[in-house]
Amino acid sequence: MADRPARRALGGRRPSGALLGVVPFFAYVTVFLLIPTVVVVVGAFLGGSGGFTLANLRALGQPAVTSALWHSVVLSSVTAVGGAVIGAVLAYAVSTGRPDGILKKFVTSLCGVLAQFGGVALAFAFLATFSATGYLTKLLTSAGLDSSGGLWLYEWDKGLMLVYLYFQIPLMLIVFLPAVEGLKPQWREATETLGGSTFLYWRKVAAPILMPSFIGGLLLLFTNAFSAYATAAALVSQGSPLLPLEIGGSFTSEVILGQENVGKAMALEMVVVVAVVMTAYVVLDRRASRWLVR
Repeated sequence: MADRPARRALGGRRPSGALLGVVPFFAYVTVFLLIPTVVVVVGAFLGGSGGFTLANLRALGQPAVTSALWHSVVLSSVTAVGGAVIGAVLAYAVSTGRPDGILKKFVTSLCGVLAQFGGVALAFAFLATFSATGYLTKLLTSAGLDSSGGLWLYEWDKGLMLVYLYFQIPLMLIVFLPAVEGLKPQWREATETLGGSTFLYWRKVAAPILMPSFIGGLLLLFTNAFSAYATAAALVSQGSPLLPLEIGGSFTSEVILGQENVGKAMALEMVVVVAVVMTAYVVLDRRASRWLVR
């Protein structure tokens, strides 16, 4: 009892109610992230009778599953690279504006909205514009131009790539803009003072600093596209060319029954891919954050 004042003098504190504020967050993460992940992992190793089996994992080698995985990787990679390059260029253009300018605030706010604009609403917007009965398709047809009836919109390697770029580019701008704004004017002035050109500055100074942030944004865009479901489900109604659609079909198919645990195995496959990519993103983000300290 006598050592209580000593513990208080050394900085010891009684537990307070400050941690109660994060209880809703942990409850949300547990219900919507941890529990579903556990269900997926356990279900991937359960058979129809409830016993342990590896048949679900062996089913991942089926042609339909491997094809869906390959299509998802290609779609995610192409839209990630395209979105990263275009978004990075736009981020640099925005960074050259006035920090408190109306145009910069408008562009960043708009990109924040567009980056979250997806799912069925985005699919409907493209259908209303580019489908066979869409406004732009009818406009081109009336002008005597061949618009192919908007059939390209329903193809995973054409329509979905354009649709995914719609939210990939704004997301890259938001993620990459802090890194571009972290470039200090003194670095460019020092390069010019030493006789370096603009090309030398970008190659020797800016590019090495921005590269971790760029690759990190690229990985984030890949994950964003790889896990997207609602937009593709609303546009592609024939077959399941993507892994998320293949997973959804295993739970809702009326032709092949009893494939729920195979769907969980495919979901586990996606979890592993996303975990690897996001781990690399965190490592690169920590490295890039060293240059953002002013």
